[in-house]
Formats: sequence, structure tokens, C-alpha cells
Amino acid sequence: MEYLTFFFFACWISFANCVYSADTPQAPAPIPNEKLLVLTVATEETDGFLRFMQAANYFNYNVTVLGMGEAWKGGDVGRSIGGGQKIRLLKEAMEALADQEDLVVLSVDSYDLIFAGGPEEILRKFQQENHKVLFAAEGLIWPDKQLADKYPSVRSGKRYLNSGGIIGYAPYINKLVSQWNLHDNDDDQLFYTKIYLDPLQRETLNMTLDHKCQIFQNLNGAVDEVLLKFGTDRVRVRNTVYDTLPVVVHGNGNTKMYLNYLANYVPNAWNYEHGCSHCDDNVVDLSQLKEFPNVVVGVFIEQPTPFLPEFFQRLLTLDYPKDKLRLFVHNSEVYHEKHIQAFWEENRDVFNSFMVVGPEENLSQGEARNMGMDVCRKDATCEYYFSIDSDVMLNNRQTLKLLIEQNRKIIGPLVTRHGKLWSNFWGALSLDGYYARSEDYVDIVQRKRMGVWNIPYMAHVYLVKGSVLRNELKERKYFVLEKLDPDMAFCRNARELTSHREKDSPSPESFHMLKPPKGVFMYITNRHDFGRLISTANYNISHYNSDLWQIFENPVDWKEKYINQNYTRIFTENYLEEPCPDVFWFPVLSEKACDELVEEMEHYGSWSGGKHEDKRISGGYETVPTDDIHMKQIGFDKEWLHFIREFISPVTLKVFSGYYTKGYAVMNFVVKYTPGRQAYLRPHHDSSTFTINIALNNKDTDFQGGGCRFHRYNCSIESPRKGWSFMHPGRLTHLHEGLPTTNGTRYIAVSFIDP
Repeated sequence: MEYLTFFFFACWISFANCVYSADTPQAPAPIPNEKLLVLTVATEETDGFLRFMQAANYFNYNVTVLGMGEAWKGGDVGRSIGGGQKIRLLKEAMEALADQEDLVVLSVDSYDLIFAGGPEEILRKFQQENHKVLFAAEGLIWPDKQLADKYPSVRSGKRYLNSGGIIGYAPYINKLVSQWNLHDNDDDQLFYTKIYLDPLQRETLNMTLDHKCQIFQNLNGAVDEVLLKFGTDRVRVRNTVYDTLPVVVHGNGNTKMYLNYLANYVPNAWNYEHGCSHCDDNVVDLSQLKEFPNVVVGVFIEQPTPFLPEFFQRLLTLDYPKDKLRLFVHNSEVYHEKHIQAFWEENRDVFNSFMVVGPEENLSQGEARNMGMDVCRKDATCEYYFSIDSDVMLNNRQTLKLLIEQNRKIIGPLVTRHGKLWSNFWGALSLDGYYARSEDYVDIVQRKRMGVWNIPYMAHVYLVKGSVLRNELKERKYFVLEKLDPDMAFCRNARELTSHREKDSPSPESFHMLKPPKGVFMYITNRHDFGRLISTANYNISHYNSDLWQIFENPVDWKEKYINQNYTRIFTENYLEEPCPDVFWFPVLSEKACDELVEEMEHYGSWSGGKHEDKRISGGYETVPTDDIHMKQIGFDKEWLHFIREFISPVTLKVFSGYYTKGYAVMNFVVKYTPGRQAYLRPHHDSSTFTINIALNNKDTDFQGGGCRFHRYNCSIESPRKGWSFMHPGRLTHLHEGLPTTNGTRYIAVSFIDP
């Protein structure tokens, strides 16, 4: 009985399979990749076209370019109707392909489009649609909104046709475009729309739209729908509304900058596994050149800027042949004329040439920057133009070489403000054209993602190829644009570059001569640490040496300029001395700091004279007076106390183990010893927990004699070193006196800490 049951069951299964096989159609065989032909129109090799071809080559697409080298007469498709020339060229190409029934033709734009997947995927998705012609779809209707109601209703997905992407069998594409009999500057999308909206044509040509972005993703009106999907080998764009992975991504309308952002990753530009994949493509090997390229360096000082002498010194120390550098300097600040003059007098013969345009010319920033760029543009031997603002501190001597090696039309090095996310580029723009933070901005600024990034806005420092200035950017007013600052104007003009025959705005009758936008891509590189931006916002130039006051605004630059180069060795190598018991001697200030502090005091000039009566202190009487000027008198007390907390307190903890100073002091002053006024100081205790005493000039060069004697230990220190500080207990144990200065003038900075 069990055997018969099993027998009948097996027969039933066999019969069911036979019935299923007979009634169910077989899935069509996959279309071979070689049966896909990509046709695109490009009259010039723009940056966008080269990016398109790079993605196409990555996936091994078979691409035929139509119209290369032909004059564009299709209108300004980025801003108005036009594009008919694309259909005319496609029509001409299809005449030779019309009888190839098994050939699939993919017609796409190229300047603002990238591939995210390969031929096999696109053919598979096309077959699944089961139509002969498939158009890209979008949620916005263009160019005739009155046609919206004539579109077939769609339960879910994009409703309107976009002509930037078409895929279909060759005979059907040929039947479609063979109907074209209009002008090159008529609108291509309107032509296709009218055919699609004709029910008879839609049925005859078996047309539909890619409603759910299986193949085509148009970004206009859909930026919020897409995000990046990172994989091991490559990156995709995912449509989150329809949960699809489009193969063709089109930055139509005003979404070209967002496409640039996506193309920094898609398909294989950057991922977490391998980092930057194309950073070393087409680089320039400077070691293989017979001589280094000629560079015009445009320096722009547009506001009072701290540490300007140091800025020029960094330019001087760039690792690049100086005879290949021509300097153009625009200075709009009278305050900085002394700094430029000093640098010029010392280095006038170092550079190939040195040109300065000063404040007397009364140029606007835009005019000055146009002039600087013109210096390179008009010189056929100028191969690069390097623009740098005075608030850029380059600490990488290889910066210029590294930028040239990347071989981009416009590229800047990433520089950031110390400890902040403020940098010299924007990752995105808002709808009104101003700052917006891209999703990857923080990672790029913090160098968590390193590479070469296509960005919409840059400022402060960048390199431009001279050939670009004489071709794509040959006009001479790129830094002047209504309501925009010069850098924003330049970037917008470069991004949205459109050339035409008329020098001014085109007239209606010349409109058809316009070319489509061929924007120049701008890049930022963070592959190396290049330097930083300094803050100029609160720079007060009323002081004699105004940089001294920058300890809060620009702490890194302040430290580099004013702290002794051996200071860190105190902690790494125990680089300090103990010449007397509990008296420690260590380097703290640079020679520049000592000189400028003395200059500041002498400029102020009101020395106290060493009198007992002193209205500057509580009670009005000083028991052991010195000939001095208080830090408060020159408005430097707050900065000096910060210096104590930042650079003296750590030393205190090291030498007086277990004592944590508050870093507070009421008495902070510079003392002046001269034989004619006050040569010495009688024995005394300081009203402090501990005291610092910093030598501000050199013994035997600036003065003779001097020093300090500690009575309890009968120990004298008679050879103070400039920039070095004594540190000793103030009360009870360390009675001391100032030894006589016998000749010249001796200066010391003193603080009674933790009184």
C-alpha cells in the first residue's frame, strides 16, 4: 500500500512539471554586452566629458562620441530650451544602424552624467521592462508645463520624460529620431515629449518611462531621494524612495554640483577599503622634466594680517627654484608696507621678478586678483598661476610641487584654521549660492578621508594652469560679479563657464550661438598636511609689535614665533639647569619675543624711575622699587597671564613636584637696569609663591655685569641667557639681590606668581 501511494505521488509530480513547462514561457536569453552601443554627443572635451569617459571605460562600455569638434548650435541647454543638435547628430548616426535588430542603443548626455553600473546590469534591467524604448523619468516637467495633464497617470514613480537618457533597440530608436525635422536650437526634450504623449506613437514604438529609476537617476528635484551606498569594490547611488540602484546618474538642471559630489565616490573614485583610486592618474613627474615650470605667484594682502613677515619667509623657503617664480604682490594696507619693503630689500634678487601694487592704486580685491591672473595670462611662458592670500601659513615646503604633480586645471591645498572646522573650501552650496555643509566635509577637513575632491567653492590658496587662463578662462573679469565677493565670483564663473561669440550678454538673435556650460572642475587635495589659515578678524594694529597680542587668536603661530625652539626639550630631554638650590633655569622665549617686548616697552617709554611712590600698585608704595613698566600699562596683562598658564605652569609642575600653580600674578613687568638710572636691586624677598625672571637681551653684547645672587646659598648667576628664565621660590627661603649692571642696558621680564 505504501509503495502504491509513493508511485502515484511521483507520477503526479512528473505530470505537474510537464504541464508547468508547457504553459510557462521561457525567460529570454540575456543580451550580450557587445550588443550594447552607447551614443553620446560632445562637441568639446570638457572636464565633465573626460569624467564620463573615465566611468565608461571602467565598466568597458562601447562608446561612440557624436559631434566632437563640431560647432555647437544647440542653445544654452543649461539655462533655456535647446539641444536639438543632439537629436540631429543621433539621427545621422542611427541611419547606419537602423537594420541591426538585436543592437541596443543607449543615448545619454556626457557633460553631466556618470555610470554607476556596467553593461550587463543595464541590459538586464532593460529586458525586464519588456519595452522597445525606455526613457529616463523625472518628477519635474520641462519645458512645457501645460503638457503635464496629457501624461499617462502613474500610480508610483516619476511621471515625466527626461531626454538625457534613452535606451532601446536600434530600429525603434531610428524610427523615433527619424521624425526630427526641426532646427539645432529647438528643444530636444519637447520633441521626444510630444511623440511620447501621442498614444498611437507610444504603442507603435512600444515606449515607456523608467518610472522607478531602475536605470536612470535624474537628480533634479530628487537630491533628497539618493544617498551613497559603499561597497567593497565600488560605490553606488541608491534611490531610497524606490529602493533601486540606478545605473546612469544624471546631474540635470541645477544639480551638477551635487553630481560632482557623488562622482567623488561613484563608481570607484574613493571607498573605505582602498581610499582614492584616481589620485595618481595622469600625474606629472617633475623629476622627468628638463626644467621646472614657470610660475607666477599672486600674493594678496587685503586686510591687516598677523605674522606677515613669517608668511613671506614661508614663501621664500618653498622647495622650488626661485628663478622660476615671479611674484605679484597686491597690498591694500599701508600698515604692511614696511614688511613688504623689508622683504623686498633682502630678497629683490632671489626671484625671477618682484612686482608690488600698493594701496595708492586703490584697487578693489576683484580688480587686483584679475590683474594678478593677467600677469600669467599675458605671458606665454607662464605655465602655472599660484594664488595665495596672506592669511595662509604653508608649513609644507613641497606644496607647489605637490599641486603641480596632481595635474588638475584648478587645485588647492587643504588649509584649516587651528582647532576648528573652518577651511578654504566648501563641500556644497545652498540654493541661494552660499555655504552648505556636505556630508563628507568634516571627514575631509579632519583628513579621515584623504584624496583629491571636486568641490564647488575654494578660496585663499590655489593653483591654476596657465593654459587654462589662456583658453577656458581667457576672459579677464572673473573675480567681479554682482553681489559676490571675488573668490565666490571666480568659482561661480569657473563652474558655470559658458562661452559665446559675443563679449557681452548675447542678444536674442545671437542666442543660438551659445554653447552649453563647460565648467572647469575645481579640486581640493588633503593628501598631505599643507598648513593652516590664520585668523585676521580681531587683529589690532595699534601696537608697535601687534603680533605679540595674537596668543589667543592664533596660538600656533604665536608659539612658533615667540616660544624658544628648545622649550619642548625641557619635557623630552630634561633640558634645564639648577644653578642654585631650587633655582631652575630653562629656555622659554624666542629672541624675537625678547626683542619685540623690549621694543614695545621702549615705544611706550614711561619707565617708573625706581621710585618708592607708585600709584600703579595697591597702597601706592613699593618697598623695593625697580625702574619698570607694567604689562597692564601696555594692555598686555591678559596675554602675559595666558603665557604663564600655557608655558610656565607646565615647567612648575615638573620642577616643583606636587605643586599645581594657579598661574595668577598681580605684578608682571619689564625691568630696565642701566648704570645711570638703576644699576642694581638690594636684597629682598618676592611677594610670590614663586617668581620667574626672563632675560630679554644678551650679556656682553648689550650690557656688562648684572645677574642675581641668592644669599642663603651664597650662589650667584651672572651669565643670563637671552630668552631663558630663572624660576625660584619667592617667600622665606630665597632672599636675593640684583647684581650691578656696569655698562649698557639690561632688560628682564618678571612675574610674581601665586602671590
